[in-house]
Amino acid sequence: MNLHHPADDTASSEVIHLGGKGNGATRWGLFLVVFMRVIAALWLIQGLAQWRVILAPSDLPLDSLPSLEAGAVVFFAVTNLVAAVGLWLAAPWGGVLWLFAVSAQMFMIGFLPGTIEGGRVLLALDVGLIVTYFVLTWYAAQERDAV
Repeated sequence: MNLHHPADDTASSEVIHLGGKGNGATRWGLFLVVFMRVIAALWLIQGLAQWRVILAPSDLPLDSLPSLEAGAVVFFAVTNLVAAVGLWLAAPWGGVLWLFAVSAQMFMIGFLPGTIEGGRVLLALDVGLIVTYFVLTWYAAQERDAV
C-alpha cells in the first residue's frame, strides 16, 4: 500500500525556521527566543519571590504592610508570573505584558522609592533589558522580512 501523498513533496519547504536562510546569516529570531526565555526565568524568580512575601512572610504579614506596598506585591506576584509564561512561549502577548510589568517596576522605582529593592541598579538593568528586547525584535523582523 502506497501512502505517499503529493502534498508531502512540498512539506520540507513549509517548515518554519527561526532566523536566516541557513547560509551563515545571523539567526536573530533564535537570539530573540533565547533572550525571551532567559528573561522569563528571571521574571519567574521575581514572581515567586513576591508570592513568598504573600504566602510565607519572614518579616510582616501581607495585611501588616502599607496598602501601597501590599498592592504592589500582589500586582507583581500575578503580573510577573503571567509575563514569564508568555515570554517562555515567545508569544507576542508575553512581550507586551512583560513590557507592562517592567514599566510598572520602573515607575515604582522612580516615583515611589523604597517600595522595590534594588533602586537605580535595577532601573538601569530594566532599561538595558528593554533596549535589548527592542533591538533583537527589530533585527528578527528585518531578517524575517528579508526571507
